[in-house]
Amino acid sequence: MSRSKSNDPLLDQWIGMWLENRISRADSDALQAKLIESPEARQRYQELVRLDAALRDIAEAESNSRGSLVSDSKTTLPETKRWLRYAIAASLALACAWGAYQVGRRQNPPAVEELAVASHLIEETELAGCATLRRVAGVRWPEPAMRLLEGDLLSVGPVEFLAGVMEVDFFCGASVVVEGPATLELESDWSMRLHSGRLRATVPPAARGFVVKAADSEIIDLGTEFAVEVGADAARVEVIDGEVELSGGRHDGKHLLTGDRQSLAGEFSSDSSLSEVSTIADVHRRNEAEQQERLAVWTEASQQYRNDPRLIAYYPIIEMPPGRQVPNLTGSRRDQDGVLVGGVERTEGRFGRRSTGFKFDQPGSRVRVRIDGEFEAFTMMCWVRIDDLEHRFNALFMGDGYENGEPHWQIRNDGKMMFSVMVDDTQDVRVRNRYDNQIVRDAGKHRVYFTPPIWEPSQSGQWFFLVAVYDPVKRVVRQYVNAEEVASEAITDEFAIDRLRIGRSEIGNWGQPFRPTPWFAVRNLNGVIDELAIYNAAFEPDEIQTIYTAGKPDGY
Repeated sequence: MSRSKSNDPLLDQWIGMWLENRISRADSDALQAKLIESPEARQRYQELVRLDAALRDIAEAESNSRGSLVSDSKTTLPETKRWLRYAIAASLALACAWGAYQVGRRQNPPAVEELAVASHLIEETELAGCATLRRVAGVRWPEPAMRLLEGDLLSVGPVEFLAGVMEVDFFCGASVVVEGPATLELESDWSMRLHSGRLRATVPPAARGFVVKAADSEIIDLGTEFAVEVGADAARVEVIDGEVELSGGRHDGKHLLTGDRQSLAGEFSSDSSLSEVSTIADVHRRNEAEQQERLAVWTEASQQYRNDPRLIAYYPIIEMPPGRQVPNLTGSRRDQDGVLVGGVERTEGRFGRRSTGFKFDQPGSRVRVRIDGEFEAFTMMCWVRIDDLEHRFNALFMGDGYENGEPHWQIRNDGKMMFSVMVDDTQDVRVRNRYDNQIVRDAGKHRVYFTPPIWEPSQSGQWFFLVAVYDPVKRVVRQYVNAEEVASEAITDEFAIDRLRIGRSEIGNWGQPFRPTPWFAVRNLNGVIDELAIYNAAFEPDEIQTIYTAGKPDGY
């Protein structure tokens, strides 16, 4: 078998980490530099990438024939050794095919351009946007499809709302508070147009030069705080503090200083000062008052839900008292409380600083629980804020041993929600892991039910209401995001099980306490959970909608 002359173990290690999507920025930069400067390194890169692609095809074929996708394994190898074993096994398995490939390759050696190493080696996440919706209060939207959420990334284009007030942070550093009814248009990191409504722009030195357009004029900041109002037939500007320059229109080149006002088009019936336009502090106060009202609504509603006889476990973290205990407020049952473990960080819940959430951003952070008994169905609900999906699998709620009837609920790093129940943990199922192409012993016979991607980086920091329903009677698994069904899949005879259990489990992580080695899967959720409930029932869509409506952090 012909092979490249590169015998650099570090190069193989870098390529292996890149293929496994776990390479660091420094190692990625070093790999890219090596590939650019060394023909032998590029040849080795091509060899291993093609081996990887071939094995992935084999794994996909085997996975499809088996009818089960791999998510959890009881036997894994340490990451530091996995790639070397894979490389050796892959080379032996494809030796003959590789020899034939090399013969053809010597006849037609690839050009550097074909490798396209520099352009695709690091596929950075790219998003389109020029501002972020930081905070809203009392906002009403013309229609549901136009609704924006706090934390939304705002792209170039129009924004319209009927009432309320919003705070927009432009990437250049300028902050703009807009009062409704209003229609505005974002043009870039540095520019916007106000078609109707009132705004106050706060522009720090780093954002000097920010532009607001109104009527036929451009208001160019020179280190200021200014307000603008645009009505049906009139427009005006007032400098609250600092200086602006007007460009275009009948006042082209004019400078305005603190306290100066200027009509840009038509005349308003009142010449009142625009200094009364809402400030950032005003938006914060209104937002906080609104959150407090919503928390009161939810607190009253949750008092009824926690007495539901179908409820298995209810952890309203938003009400958490100090200490490590996490109360299970299921009627009068308190023998299944959870406990905080590791570096769980208390932070704001979905109702702001008056509510509590748990952040699981350290590998050891988790909430340990034990829920005994046998059950007929599962409906799992949680409110979660996802900051990043940094691991292959990111835990929501996971049974420890993943034994017969136990659930696993998590989110994959491509944004797909996953729910599964172990069917037969005694079966010796050997599979080729689709991520690293290594033959491993699977946890047993089970099926993973996926949704389409429910999250992508532009939604970082947003709150979601996630629901998974496992219905053995109707033989279906349904999954929901914000009370909207996003996936439904039948439970086939092969993967049917009607005796469900939970046992020792974890919120926000997976401990695998029965593992035979100290190695454990890193699945802590980089995000916040502020409420989790599990029911011994298969909820219908109307029940899910009712709970979601009562528990939303905003009322619109």
